[in-house]
Amino acid sequence: MMAGMKYRGIFLWASVAWLVGGLGVGMRTAPSQESAAQPQLVIIDTDIGDDIDDAFALALALRSPELKILGVTTTFGDTEMRARLLDRYLASVGRSDIPVAAGPPSQTDNILTQKAYALRVPATVHADGSAFLLDQIRKHPGEITLVAIGPLFTVQAAIARDPATFRKLKRVVMMGGSIERGYDGPSIGNRPGERRPPDAEWNINRNPAGAQALLAAGVPIFMMPLDSTQIHLETAEREAIFAHGSPLTDQLTLLYHQWMARAPGHASSPTLFDPVAVTYTFRPDLCPAKPMRVEIDDKGYTRPVAGEPNVQVCMQSDEQGFLKLLLDRVDEK
Repeated sequence: MMAGMKYRGIFLWASVAWLVGGLGVGMRTAPSQESAAQPQLVIIDTDIGDDIDDAFALALALRSPELKILGVTTTFGDTEMRARLLDRYLASVGRSDIPVAAGPPSQTDNILTQKAYALRVPATVHADGSAFLLDQIRKHPGEITLVAIGPLFTVQAAIARDPATFRKLKRVVMMGGSIERGYDGPSIGNRPGERRPPDAEWNINRNPAGAQALLAAGVPIFMMPLDSTQIHLETAEREAIFAHGSPLTDQLTLLYHQWMARAPGHASSPTLFDPVAVTYTFRPDLCPAKPMRVEIDDKGYTRPVAGEPNVQVCMQSDEQGFLKLLLDRVDEK
């Protein structure tokens, strides 16, 4: 009898130990589960101030809890003026905590359509954009997604300065390129399925050498080309945003009207190229990418070629799913 009780006690003790051990394992795995839910670290490199889609891309990033914006760098043309625009934008939405750095200036005759918005804040000297990018990579090796939505001058400068550190990016998600579809023109769409042939897309064409340097840099690249990013913000959706009346949508309203006033001749419906790149960082299902080998020539054409893939390319996006996400986030109370 005593022996039977002893063995039953041993069995009971072992069962409790197994149960507690199982709970302990669960408790030990909880941190990894929590870390999986932590927001992604991102840096946005933008030529905000010319077209209007950069402003919408930044708005989407600011309203996406899946992302933690470590900083915003500017690229192409008058990068200090672009940084001043970002200073006002971020201050107006209560996010002056996000650092702004200016990339190397470059020559351009392109109109900075939203310059008047930027001039409302005092001039200041911003940190060097490529140095800021590299410093953040050193602090967070293997963790940062660079969202590149402008010509790649700042990226090129960072690669030239310290290629080994640049390779420690987690990945680059970029808006750029034209694989099978060029820019939609006024006659496009008259016949079902009508498309222009590939173009030298703006972000690549302004600095082909920067894009070539990125392809050779040794980091994972996810490309959102014209094929998947020509999504138009039509009147009803646009007016719903402008009527929303939040600090964020007020900035989009101001910047949109400056873009309209200073760039005559374009359609009133913005094409939301750049927000697709932001969306891909946390909703890749809306723009599935496939492996491809791409070469970039000196005129800025991105041509698919045979060989080992060097980039992941989204050729078609879920336009309605994307627009719903954008409107839900930007119009959020």
